[in-house]
Amino acid sequence: MNKIDSVAVCSRSFSRNTILRKELLSRYTNVIFNDAGLKLEGAALVKFLSGATKAITALEIIDDKVLSQLPDLKVIGKYGVGKDMIDLRAMKSHGKYFGWTGGVNKRSVSEMVVSLIISMLRHFPVAQRDVIAGGWKHRVGGLLSGRTLGIVGCGFVGKDLIQLLHAWDCKFLAHDLIDFDDFYKQYNVEPVTLTDLLKRSDIVSLHLPLDESTQNIMDVKNLRLMKPSAILINAARGGLVDETEVKNMLIENQLAAAAFDVFSTEPPEDNELLLLDNFFATPHLGGSSQEAILAMGMAAIDGLDNCSIPD
Repeated sequence: MNKIDSVAVCSRSFSRNTILRKELLSRYTNVIFNDAGLKLEGAALVKFLSGATKAITALEIIDDKVLSQLPDLKVIGKYGVGKDMIDLRAMKSHGKYFGWTGGVNKRSVSEMVVSLIISMLRHFPVAQRDVIAGGWKHRVGGLLSGRTLGIVGCGFVGKDLIQLLHAWDCKFLAHDLIDFDDFYKQYNVEPVTLTDLLKRSDIVSLHLPLDESTQNIMDVKNLRLMKPSAILINAARGGLVDETEVKNMLIENQLAAAAFDVFSTEPPEDNELLLLDNFFATPHLGGSSQEAILAMGMAAIDGLDNCSIPD
């Protein structure tokens, strides 16, 4: 048990989890949790972290301004796999250590993507609304089997999704900056340009981090490359997609359907988009399975000791 370091847990969901609390307290004696359920940002975040030598963060924005006010803070363990909330350059310049493990929630996200794809192919969301409203309309959908699936970003989740859908006899196209040649050969995946992928895919699923190179990657130009019969899935990061253009295309029947778990602004504010029959929204649930929460939490705890200064 560590009797020297003090740990501040910013994450509300981590703080509510009895298993993660018990594990962290078995390693550290001086821990403060976000038991008030506060959304920590700016001055409130700095106040909460002041005096702590280690921290566990999730969706909190950690930038140069925050770090410059926390001289005692040595290490941040990341709860979750996204790093876009952390200014890694600022972490390095301030000599802070970062503990992060990629892919710990991949199965939670990839299973959700499968459910979203099938739901949109079979029109389940609008069918449920029909039944609730007293209707009983038989909507004819389509099978997932045999479809061409385009994976934009073939990292942890992209690979896991391909493995899950292999049993559906899908054809796989992948676009990534890295050439995963052995994996592509094993699962009969065709690496292609983004343009080719968007033109050919029946279903496009995004699995990218959000950074300067991926911001608004699905802009008007790229969205308009997709087939009118195609479905777009985003369970990766808000900010990757021009949501207004997606709405326009859905209304114009230039895109068959879309399902998003993430948005550029959360909660999303475009009710016109949310109310479309061929659009389905979930509130950032990709990593919200019991198994993924525990895996992400344990990784964050381990990251307090297994860490390094970002490159």
